[in-house]
Amino acid sequence: MNPATDYLTFEFKKSVQATNSGIPSSAYLHVPFCRRRCYYCDFPVFVVGDRKNGENSGTIVQYVAVLCQEIQETPNLGASLETVFFGGGTPSLLSVSQLSNILETLDGKFGIAAGAEISIEIDPGTFTLEQLRGYAAAGVNRVSLGVQAFQDELLQVCGRSHSVADIFEAVEIVRSAGIVNFSLDLISGLPHQTLEQWEASLKSAVEISPTHLSSYDLIVEQGTAFGRYFEAGAQPLPADETAAQMYRLAREILTGAGYEHYEISNYARSGYQCRHNRVYWENRPYYGLGMGAASYVEGRRLTRPRKTQEYYQWVRSMSRLNSPATPKLGGETQPEMDREIEQNFQQVSENDVLLETLMLGLRLAEGVSLSALTEKFTQQTVDKIWHCLQPYWRQGWVEIMTEDKAIHYGIAPLHATLGEGAKLPLSGNLRLSDPEGFLFSNTILADLFSKLGEDN
Repeated sequence: MNPATDYLTFEFKKSVQATNSGIPSSAYLHVPFCRRRCYYCDFPVFVVGDRKNGENSGTIVQYVAVLCQEIQETPNLGASLETVFFGGGTPSLLSVSQLSNILETLDGKFGIAAGAEISIEIDPGTFTLEQLRGYAAAGVNRVSLGVQAFQDELLQVCGRSHSVADIFEAVEIVRSAGIVNFSLDLISGLPHQTLEQWEASLKSAVEISPTHLSSYDLIVEQGTAFGRYFEAGAQPLPADETAAQMYRLAREILTGAGYEHYEISNYARSGYQCRHNRVYWENRPYYGLGMGAASYVEGRRLTRPRKTQEYYQWVRSMSRLNSPATPKLGGETQPEMDREIEQNFQQVSENDVLLETLMLGLRLAEGVSLSALTEKFTQQTVDKIWHCLQPYWRQGWVEIMTEDKAIHYGIAPLHATLGEGAKLPLSGNLRLSDPEGFLFSNTILADLFSKLGEDN
């Protein structure tokens, strides 16, 4: 790539003030195809039905070609990829050759580092042993299996296309393919779901013994089928207190089984945290590729169009901007195409970076580093954060960790050093307690955002 003639690279670097500098070494790729749309899903997906996948779907064939074109047109900022994540949608509707083509294009453009984590989301009933072995041969070394529940009636309520029997068959395929690092996704708070059913799902997941488990609380999104049928906290959805009990139960059972609760919704065996997702939680830059995907590069977020044809047009605009035949310095065709690209960018201010760092970092069990916050945002900003969080510290929802010890309110003499008007230690971490701080994280963050936003 020639920086002197690559217009898009020029545009990235011309207008950016890199408030969160760093070169991306992670890439998310969105594969939007599904057999059907789950009733809770608000992701940008394209339904292809039960009989279409891989090369027998012209829609998927075209999308893979456009996605590879976008990869080719994306500026390489200089670092090999340490993590790659195929999300969806249902990426397991890709054929082996399609997935291999995408990975080869990524490798040719950015380079994929030796030992990179390459993850793919897969759904029970959408892949074969031969297919998964092909994925592994292409470089995939981690899979995330969308289980959601271990009751057929709940899977049907969600609009899932698989059964409980499909789950166990899928796990056997994963093991037979030699993929050791695999995760199961579960959802609590489903319509008609009881505490007993949730406990049974957790125990079934533990018996399978994956290296990683994700436990998500249902969010009823506007525009989804659930959004039309249900209201959060009202029947047939579990009451708020029952949903909270489900969260506490997940922590009790999963940590009791030896899983580390390393993030609000995620548990892992030692050495098996999701490296890719930590990039998001640590607010580091990353490439996002594909329909509806968002990237975070050089202090700007770029969200691609959520509809197929609009995304294709957007990629064509990128290609024309990078073409040697396109006027680069004010020709008639350039400004319109420039606007097509630029309207998808969002400049991230310093205050945005602060709020995102807190929102994402406080999801992690270790929380956020006080020294890093002070270095990046000044001691005055950290003092404001602490002034807002003191009531939640007294309530036991916020903890300060110093030298592997938590400073809890009410434990003399430690708490006396952090009273009204006191400053936080210069080292250590600020974190939410587990499980209560995590449970009430929305309340804590809403207050924090309100207070920090008053001066901006």
